Amino acid sequence: MKARAVRCPARIPRALLFYVAVGVLLAGCGSPSQPAPPTSSGATPSPATSPATVTPAPGTPAEPALRHGYLPLWPFPDGASVLAWQAAYRSGGHEPWHLDAGATALAFTRGFLDYTEVDRVTSRAVTSGDALIGVGWLNPNQEPVTVATVHLLRFGTGATAPWEVVGTRDARLSLTMPRYGATVTSPVQVGGRITGVDESLVVVIRVSPAGDQVGRAAPLPAGGENQPWRTTVGFTAPAGSVLTIAVSTGGHLAAVEAFAITGVRAAVGGTGSP
Repeated sequence: MKARAVRCPARIPRALLFYVAVGVLLAGCGSPSQPAPPTSSGATPSPATSPATVTPAPGTPAEPALRHGYLPLWPFPDGASVLAWQAAYRSGGHEPWHLDAGATALAFTRGFLDYTEVDRVTSRAVTSGDALIGVGWLNPNQEPVTVATVHLLRFGTGATAPWEVVGTRDARLSLTMPRYGATVTSPVQVGGRITGVDESLVVVIRVSPAGDQVGRAAPLPAGGENQPWRTTVGFTAPAGSVLTIAVSTGGHLAAVEAFAITGVRAAVGGTGSP
């Protein structure tokens, strides 16, 4: 199974096209955790139009924070961006989808990771602060198939705390290397485990929250029952930036039949080829 990954800065990426699409898709989707950092981790309203680029006015409340140990993968890069969106939401109802875990997970998958074949929410497990959202598509029998479960956390507290993608809850395809939250240099060793037949794994590294691809490995043949897989990926990214590493497989019924993500930080600008 194959994929190419949920995934807020300045240029206007392809995700802008999904503002309308997400609303239409969710109308036909099913309705919408883990306390410690996920073993592997890791949208579609546009990251470029996110309130991340807006500076909150002086005198605003203290910046909210994510639960300790998690990285902000998408759509907000920091607490200041959350405050800016909350102010815009209170004054004019700006981008209300940030309060919907299902909308955020699907937008991340389609817009940030560019897995546009994934077109619906297939499951929801939501508490006040955590959400596990299954995303996928319909098989030829018109049955929903979950290709990944996206993990989200509330960024801050209160009724207007938006949802933030922090990783995935992995099943038959996992991404356990590098360790979630690690600081990495280029090239980076990436690996995990896979259950499947005649799989072809694609690993892509993107800068969060913009979604720009900064590294990609050649397709890796894989398969078997809970078998290890490993590859090396070069990347070029600014020091200190948050990176989302995504692995996907597909090609039997759909281009993306399973994916997993993890979040890391770049130690220095990478030297490998993206």
